Amino acid sequence: MRRTPTLNRRSFLAGSASLSGLAVAGCTTAPPPVPERPKTPRISRSYALMYGPMPQEKFPIPAVDLKRVPSRFYRREVDYDGPEPPGTVIVDTRQFYLHLVQENNRAMRYGVGLGRAGFEWSGRARIAWKQEWPKWTPPATMIARQPELERWSAENGGMPPGLNNPLGARALYIFQGNVDTLYRVHGSPEYWTIGKAVSSGCVRMMNQDAIDLYNRVPTGSRILVT
Repeated sequence: MRRTPTLNRRSFLAGSASLSGLAVAGCTTAPPPVPERPKTPRISRSYALMYGPMPQEKFPIPAVDLKRVPSRFYRREVDYDGPEPPGTVIVDTRQFYLHLVQENNRAMRYGVGLGRAGFEWSGRARIAWKQEWPKWTPPATMIARQPELERWSAENGGMPPGLNNPLGARALYIFQGNVDTLYRVHGSPEYWTIGKAVSSGCVRMMNQDAIDLYNRVPTGSRILVT
């Protein structure tokens, strides 16, 4: 997998004064330099559309504020020179990327956020099932740390789907054989956590990316977590 390098350099010009200029200005005070305003990153129209609002969804999804997400985590097609066959999902927990291997040595790359659970499991498995707008049921270990989550326990029916649901708009459930790994790839309303290790959760994506991946990956697909 190749990473696209990012270059960001500024150059500054320093003026010089002549001897006669110094004689004239010797008793004056030069005005302080005006500080440069920080430049706002320009978002291309294609990315603005890619991460724009999705009013057609069951729960209409607002646009992502891309200024809060590093551009290297925007969805894009990249070269792939690894051994995995097309259709394989690869989660790179070191680089905070998810790749979907495609034909002709290419892959679709997405930025992800990770939590403790995202680092606890690695290996090969399969996507046993997928769900649109899933419920969320925090595990008992999480409820023990955060008792206020008891209201969303499995016994209480879980948290209903919606924009504030931690699993977001889509979820992929990962199994080894018939055993649930409790590992999930899912959407998230907290897009500003992409590329970061957050306090809890598995592999989170921007909702727009989770929907795109959901539409590309059939049930039963292979997944490799490294």
